[in-house]
Amino acid sequence: MSGINKENSVQGQENTWVSLGKDLMSVVAVLIIFMILSKLVFGLWTPMVAVESGSMEPHMQIGDIIFIKSMDKSNITTYEEGKKTGYKSFQNYGNVILYHPYGEKGVTPIIHRAMYRVEAGEPMWKDGPIAPYAGYITKGDNVVTNQHFDQEGQISYEMPVKDEWIIGTAQYRIPYLGYVRLLFS
Repeated sequence: MSGINKENSVQGQENTWVSLGKDLMSVVAVLIIFMILSKLVFGLWTPMVAVESGSMEPHMQIGDIIFIKSMDKSNITTYEEGKKTGYKSFQNYGNVILYHPYGEKGVTPIIHRAMYRVEAGEPMWKDGPIAPYAGYITKGDNVVTNQHFDQEGQISYEMPVKDEWIIGTAQYRIPYLGYVRLLFS
């Protein structure tokens, strides 16, 4: 009798490991499918970012997950253009863009609204410094913490956002899910 119980116990352990292996393979397969679909739909392998600050409140909250569409698959409508045409995203005119400040890929990207575009040699804002090159003037939506353009402060001081710095445009928001990501930061 004890030999049969021992054999059943070994088979039970093997079945547990086989079952765990199958579950892990299923999770990996789902992740791969998600990444492929993300690349096809959004143009990015990982099209989601977690909002880390309140600079876009009330339209984006800390802990929100934002889906980003790559520049290959989207066009930027600025706040200025959106106001003329009525185009809105995230309850305000124009697109919200995700960009690398100063083009530095090793730092946390900024997610702010593209207010307007300037050409090289134009003032970046009324009585402001001259733009050294063409690019976007950006700003967070939070009227308390973001009273000035990014280019007036520390985020992108006196440097318009170049096209090549832009990762993509914000498309969708899922509240609270980003807290999981932020826990690992």
